[in-house]
Amino acid sequence: MELGTRRRRRSSEPGPAGGPDYLSALPEDLLLLVLARLGCAAAAARTGLLSRRWRGLWAHLRDLAFRSIAFPSLKAALNRVALPPPAVSLLEIRVSHEHLPISGAGAVTSVLRAAALLAPEKLVFALPWDPDPTSTEVDLPCFHRATSIVLEWIPFVLRTPAAGAEFPALQTLTLTGCQVDDLGALLSLCPHLRVLRLKGLIWLGDDDWTVHSTSLQGLVMNSENLWARPVDIVAPMLKQLTLFLHAYNQVTVSILAPMLENVSWQCLYGTGIIGFGLWTLEKLSLHTAEKQGQTSFLQIHACKSWFTFSDEEANFAQEIEKHMIVDFSALELHLSAMGHVFGAFVSHLLGLNRIRNAIRRLKVNLLRLEEEEICPANCPCESTNWRTQIISLTALEEVEIDGFRGDAHELHFLKLIFSCAPMLKRMIVRLSDEVSTSNDRCTEIYDIFRGHSSVKCNVYLSSGLVHRSQGCQLT
Repeated sequence: MELGTRRRRRSSEPGPAGGPDYLSALPEDLLLLVLARLGCAAAAARTGLLSRRWRGLWAHLRDLAFRSIAFPSLKAALNRVALPPPAVSLLEIRVSHEHLPISGAGAVTSVLRAAALLAPEKLVFALPWDPDPTSTEVDLPCFHRATSIVLEWIPFVLRTPAAGAEFPALQTLTLTGCQVDDLGALLSLCPHLRVLRLKGLIWLGDDDWTVHSTSLQGLVMNSENLWARPVDIVAPMLKQLTLFLHAYNQVTVSILAPMLENVSWQCLYGTGIIGFGLWTLEKLSLHTAEKQGQTSFLQIHACKSWFTFSDEEANFAQEIEKHMIVDFSALELHLSAMGHVFGAFVSHLLGLNRIRNAIRRLKVNLLRLEEEEICPANCPCESTNWRTQIISLTALEEVEIDGFRGDAHELHFLKLIFSCAPMLKRMIVRLSDEVSTSNDRCTEIYDIFRGHSSVKCNVYLSSGLVHRSQGCQLT
């Protein structure tokens, strides 16, 4: 806040100790600086009890924060604020839980309109979380000067302003736990929007999650508590995307963002929704490198299903490929096999075109349970001749396997990787608790390694210590 003319006023009122009140004699712009340091409009208003000099002065603050104020008092408080010029820089309104329930949609509309009259540059309007949101509509007025708007937990449907209205200066819009009647229409009123954050979504009105914007550069969509709808993003300037989905069926994704660079993408699947053979997909993530030297990676979590997915090979492959919206060079697999063979499942993943041609690094994390099933004869987990399969993994340079027990099928998987990756430079095997250095299985691992002396091999015990074997290049 800039200082204005330092016009002094003499105070005839005594100070707290009966002497002159020198503080109240300061210029008004300095008194406003004192009030601004309080960080709360209610606290600033209470300074009026000190003397007449302070009375009503809070209404001239450019940064106004109303926290824990009773909702019925908000409109009256906002109406007392001195209207621009100069305009309000920040208007922050946070209603606490003890002031529930909110009066109604009409009262919320009145408060938002009163806030719009102040033309704040930044607006924060947060209501307490309500477990019973309604479909009653609230008018969202235009904030012509606002560069940033944050709306949180409004338990009514936000009705987009009529066509012709605009948020001409808006660059950042954050909606948390809100309902919007037409997100596409709202975005069309924000010609300079650069960052859109949609968190804890309840309802966006349309059947699809449609985000079309020619100016948007950053997008966050988090539907952790909401089943995913079709995603349709057209944003030619978009560079950063964070998306969290919760899918109860095959996801529908359409993204046109040629400038996209940074991605943090995660999709949780309901149990038994998407699968292949004896495996069901639990979670799929895609993350681009955050720092120089890091790699972009695709992460897949899968577990043994209680039933077999028949004739789902093509659908499973298509579902995985939907999430490959940017390039990646590493694949992480987190598998809970529950005693079953994982080689056929992993070889199927490695055979997908985008994965086979892209990955330079593979990490397989084998999750163990205290009690696991006994794999029966002719089990569906052995549905293919994966042991003799040839997959051209010409880009693969590094492999890490955690929780390796050395079962026969695991040793066959190890051999498969060596035979399919001619450019392999490093193999890391971390043993499970059951395997000791004197175990025959450990010896078999080293026998495999000796046949590939050009590959640097590390074997770690479950304790984290490195166990070395003569004849292998262990470090």
